[in-house]
Amino acid sequence: MNINFTKYPDGLVPAIVQDANTKTVLMLGFMNKAAVDATLAKGKVTFHSRSKNRLWTKGEQSGNFLNYISMKEDCDQDTLLIQAIPEGPVCHMGTDTCWGEDNNNSTAFLNTLEQIIADRKKADPSSSYVASLFAKGINKIAQKVGEEAVELVIEAKDNNEQLFLDESADLLFHYLILLQSKGYQLADIVKVLAQRHKP
Repeated sequence: MNINFTKYPDGLVPAIVQDANTKTVLMLGFMNKAAVDATLAKGKVTFHSRSKNRLWTKGEQSGNFLNYISMKEDCDQDTLLIQAIPEGPVCHMGTDTCWGEDNNNSTAFLNTLEQIIADRKKADPSSSYVASLFAKGINKIAQKVGEEAVELVIEAKDNNEQLFLDESADLLFHYLILLQSKGYQLADIVKVLAQRHKP
């Protein structure tokens, strides 16, 4: 990164914090170079407090830390976007975000799962189930999706809700693997569905 800390007189740049899983905007703080260095070193998002004129790690008193995932600057190199995983409420008022919004987009984990699949695709097939499926090729992956679909249909006709949910998860997981094997992601399917929806 090449952050421009000289653009503003106080040497601070705005830092927007976003939940790495849900993509919800959590808060806005300010960072100088020392805050960026501390964040990278500790793995906990750290700001420069303008009121106390010192470094301040979010959660140092409440325990509601922001676990650092990634950071990038904007096109002008004077604003940061930080991806983090929050431990508890982010706002000092006790809410999930500083705007009083709930941070509970459970389907956003699918984005994380897609990244996990992409990472494991590169792993040793002998140590990773996902990598082993990719190594066996598209026919094996498609076959596995078919098997999971049949198992889901069978469970749908019974009354064991937990088995139904488990088979649903298995099918979705293997479908995500199939999508990646074809060079697509769930966002591509969502786009098709959105185009079909004509209000």
